[in-house]
Amino acid sequence: MASRARSYIWAVLTVVLCSLVGGLFGPATEVAAAASTGEDDIAITLKSFSKVYSAIEENNATKVDPDKAIYNGAVPGMLRTLDPHSNFFDPRAFKLLREDQRGHYYGVGMQVGPKNNKTQVIEPFTGSPAYKAGIRRGDIIAEVNDKKTDGLTTTEVADLLKGQRGTPVQIKVERQGVEKPLAFNLIRDEISRKSVGEGFWLRPGIAYVDVNSFNENTSREMEDELKKLGESTIKGLVLDLRGNPGGLLNEGVEVAGHFLKKNEVVVKHRGRTSPERPYQARRGGGAGKDYPVVVLVDRSSASAAEIVAGALQDHDRGWILGENTFGKGLVQTVYPLNEDTGLALTTAHYYTPSGRLIQRDYSSISFVEYYYHKNLETKNTADVKMTDAGRTVYGGGGIAPDEKFTVPKYDKFQIEFLRKNAFFNYTPKFFADRGDSKLPQGWVPDLNILNDLHKFALDSKLEFTEADWASHNDWLKQELRRELYITAFNKEASERVGIENDPTVIKGIEAMPKAKQLLESAKKLIVQRLEQPRER
Repeated sequence: MASRARSYIWAVLTVVLCSLVGGLFGPATEVAAAASTGEDDIAITLKSFSKVYSAIEENNATKVDPDKAIYNGAVPGMLRTLDPHSNFFDPRAFKLLREDQRGHYYGVGMQVGPKNNKTQVIEPFTGSPAYKAGIRRGDIIAEVNDKKTDGLTTTEVADLLKGQRGTPVQIKVERQGVEKPLAFNLIRDEISRKSVGEGFWLRPGIAYVDVNSFNENTSREMEDELKKLGESTIKGLVLDLRGNPGGLLNEGVEVAGHFLKKNEVVVKHRGRTSPERPYQARRGGGAGKDYPVVVLVDRSSASAAEIVAGALQDHDRGWILGENTFGKGLVQTVYPLNEDTGLALTTAHYYTPSGRLIQRDYSSISFVEYYYHKNLETKNTADVKMTDAGRTVYGGGGIAPDEKFTVPKYDKFQIEFLRKNAFFNYTPKFFADRGDSKLPQGWVPDLNILNDLHKFALDSKLEFTEADWASHNDWLKQELRRELYITAFNKEASERVGIENDPTVIKGIEAMPKAKQLLESAKKLIVQRLEQPRER
């Protein structure tokens, strides 16, 4: 067993090292000229590593786990010397990556998390087997198929809940206000993880659509939401890309292309071993798709989200509102390796249609500083470009918004309630006292409910003054309503309550005239250029 593990380790390392030196499974012609030198270097490197590993294995105070040493140590350490985003995926991580890309998996359909060394239901997904069976937010998972969850990690419990479609699973939960554990017999099914939230009207004529990631279904999901609203009736769209970490490049191209003219460039990429390649809008926005767009971004908008924002900004098609985006413009190509593992390697850089680099500089800061956004406001004056209408934009630092807007920070009272999950923890008590999990449409907490929450907060030893409580009544009602709507209705209803009161979304509505003016000015400039006489 040990020899098999060790031979497999060397196989993985050989593949990875050869990939790094040889351009990662690139055409043979690109590697041929340096083949003998490269092979010699790899052999020397592997021999040195083998000696180091053998010394550790023979002399370390505790037994060495080969998988842990390689998956979590040697390979990630090697990749960290390249850039912040090259990464190695062990079998479980690679499986989760593919699930995210496909937008579905098989299981019971709920998010779980740790609480006091137990596993708690964070949210049953709307329409899932868990949701239909009546499992609630806040339930504690006690058993899965007669296997007690005591001592298991949240990850281990989540793996127990997953399984082949059509297979049965029994879940026993502990619920506040119920004396004995409740047993639920479920049949596992395909669980879709939508990357686009339910579209709705913020104001008459002003639509809202949230794109939270880019998987294999994103462009289709967005178009479906716009069709449901009746796209030809839209007078303005708030497109929310906040917190969107990116995903599949082709889906980012399709989403941006929905609002652009056919054949307009969405993004370009080029690398050390690859020529520049432009990605264009395949179909382009037709009649009824020329409404103004306000795009919301923040410091967590990255990769494909930045491609969309950058394309709409460069073509003067959208008014970008919010914070500087993350600045992740490294092209990550994922290569499957042996034993269900994978390697994500940086192979090129992304550039917006005007030619500005999206990637933020990481050469002079640590990876910790990079991920904690220590240099987001840096403006690269050496990378200055122009939009189609002649506006100045800068590269090398993500996408800087046309209009900056930062959400006011939480004060001490709000941080105390959110950090200690006061609203989440109150939810099981609220519904246990009611005896059911239903609320009427449009329900808003009244004074009696607030008084009950006040008592619960005191019993939970939250620190606040009565003056703070009185001055935050409106905020408490809003947050409690949003929290309780998840159980009473679904997550979508809860999110809508939050969105309608979101300061950035409200600012986006107010900015719609600027998006309209930008769109009209760009159209006039293009017409003027077409009408200018050409020299003969």
